[in-house]
Amino acid sequence: MPDAPPGPPPNEFRDEVLIRAGGGPRPGPEDLLEREWLVTNGLGGYASGTISGAATRRYHGLLVSAHPAPLGRLMMVNHLWEYLRLPDYRTIPFGGEERVGNRLHIHGAEYLVDFRLEAGLPVWRYAVGGVEFEKRVFFAYRQNTVFVRYRLTGGTELARLKLKPSVHFRGHDDHVATHPGGPYVLTAADDRFELSGRPGYPVLRMMVDGGGNAGFTVRSERVSDIVYRIEESRGYEHQGALFAPGFFRLDLVPGRDATLVLSTEPWERVLAVAPDQVLAAESDRRTRLVARAVPAARSGPAAALVLAADQFIVTPAARVADEARARAEGDEARTVIAGYHWFTDWGRDTMIALEGLTLATGRHAEAGYVLRTFAQHIRDGLVPNLFPETGHEGLYHTADATLWYFHALKRYVDATGDRATLRQLLPKLRDVVARHVSGTRFGIRVDPADGLLSQGAEGYQLTWMDAKVGDWVVTPRRGKAVEINALWYNALRVLEAWVREEEGGAAGADLAAHAARCRDSFNRRFWYAAGGHLFDVLDGPDGVTDPALRPNQVFAISLDHPVLDADKWEPVLRAVRDALVTPVGLRSLAPGHPDYKARYFGDLRARDAAYHQGTVWAWLIGPFIDAWLKAFPGDRAGAAGLLDGFRGHLGEACVGSVSEVFDAEPPFTPRGCVAQAWSVAEVLRCLVKTSG
Repeated sequence: MPDAPPGPPPNEFRDEVLIRAGGGPRPGPEDLLEREWLVTNGLGGYASGTISGAATRRYHGLLVSAHPAPLGRLMMVNHLWEYLRLPDYRTIPFGGEERVGNRLHIHGAEYLVDFRLEAGLPVWRYAVGGVEFEKRVFFAYRQNTVFVRYRLTGGTELARLKLKPSVHFRGHDDHVATHPGGPYVLTAADDRFELSGRPGYPVLRMMVDGGGNAGFTVRSERVSDIVYRIEESRGYEHQGALFAPGFFRLDLVPGRDATLVLSTEPWERVLAVAPDQVLAAESDRRTRLVARAVPAARSGPAAALVLAADQFIVTPAARVADEARARAEGDEARTVIAGYHWFTDWGRDTMIALEGLTLATGRHAEAGYVLRTFAQHIRDGLVPNLFPETGHEGLYHTADATLWYFHALKRYVDATGDRATLRQLLPKLRDVVARHVSGTRFGIRVDPADGLLSQGAEGYQLTWMDAKVGDWVVTPRRGKAVEINALWYNALRVLEAWVREEEGGAAGADLAAHAARCRDSFNRRFWYAAGGHLFDVLDGPDGVTDPALRPNQVFAISLDHPVLDADKWEPVLRAVRDALVTPVGLRSLAPGHPDYKARYFGDLRARDAAYHQGTVWAWLIGPFIDAWLKAFPGDRAGAAGLLDGFRGHLGEACVGSVSEVFDAEPPFTPRGCVAQAWSVAEVLRCLVKTSG
């Protein structure tokens, strides 16, 4: 199915200045350190950092390149030290941080005029000593080549820049205290330079395009006391070393942009297109993305999220077999990165996010690519939970990713009418249901006593509440989980309708029978009369039933085929609204519960203890709005108001995106991944749904 045709130009979409020095109080050092930016390349690679230029995470760097397994994503350029020499020979450093007494000082921060996103790409503007210049960062799409472009925008006729790329070749998820690699070897050919380090790693290629009097000075330097403050706050190793082989120097002159090019691609590819052409092509591509989206997503925060959504839809560079298999079938491989910086592609996250990332954005063809790519990996009736960073094969410890696949496929077929893909997948879907009925891995099976779907295996966390530290499964939820059974019922009804449409006659009668029995047992057993809401889990270990008030029960209403009787919708939604709804999503556990945690903070054990025990999840606002509008269809304004908190959030954390989680109490500090696929997808989808 082809992508939806582009609509009219997005003339209401405006780039937003996120930080402005003029017209208000100058942002403090902490503001510049806490706000981050992200640029991606369509392969899973990225560049990211703080607005200040200081690196506070192990993931901050100018070039994280994506490669086939077993390499995966590699940190190739960690930091760029920048120095501006003024006409009076003063030298101004940019991008480092230091403490002077009790005061935090960010080098160059006092000269920042503003920071903005231009078509989703970061742009800094500085003014110092009569020199005004801007910097921007962008990728060549689906290439491991990043560009840092400088432009003189006012003031003096001449200023000199010194740029010092610093490296620690490693996996992007490796700790900063691991061996710094090397020995590094620098080679030169004319004005192009190559840096090699770890055996088996790609070569880093570097050059400067444009500017005046450009050159490179070889001056090896190792800095061993780099502190990554966020890694320290998260309980990880936080001090490491960087190596710099030397520095580029160039003059900024009016009318001549200067661009630092950093790449792991062959020189033939790097040199094929000039940096200005790359930027023009990428800007045009982004303009088309917004124009292609549904009309309600072509302006305002929704348009910003259309561009944010693009960051997650990738060609799976790590799995060459996926691409080869797809091409052999005349198809293409696509997947969804669950979150930046540390997630790979997860089945559950992909299927939940698919509608918002692809259908609301008019990327219908890519939705089909994603669904067919994941179908190739179904094993024993299960969609993979995740693909490891450096592996070829998925891991399957999930009870709900497969059931979310039915939901995603239905939304895709409804939007596109792509019956060819549906017919291609129907045998797999029938097999999925058969294996769930008879029993498959991890104790996933239909209980013949009541027709409800049970799941659980010792040491595994199979639902979306999947925190685990060592052998400790924080929220095991073994037994009959409420959302698993809501998804199971929905999958049965969806498949029943497809089978009847395709095969006619009495086809699908077995599915209808399973669905009817599930629904009867669900309504009879899950209602918790004393609490006025649904039990979270039935028939847990030793027969325990969990009455905790959690958001999982919302899916019994929100899905296309609600399993819960309509007379229970209002009390459930009011209970959830009163205890769980916040300005930035839903709490994962109601306050007052003995396990409730108000903050998601500290080392890994402390964070995982809070991950699903109160911590707010942005993506849950989507199913809540779906359920609310089913129960109260006239309250579109009230549903739209539930999204107001996200408008301000687009200017914090990772600017232009939506974080994974938030603290459970005011001020609802953003935490976890700074850019999360299902957060962006569900907020975008609901902005569209509640518009007009």
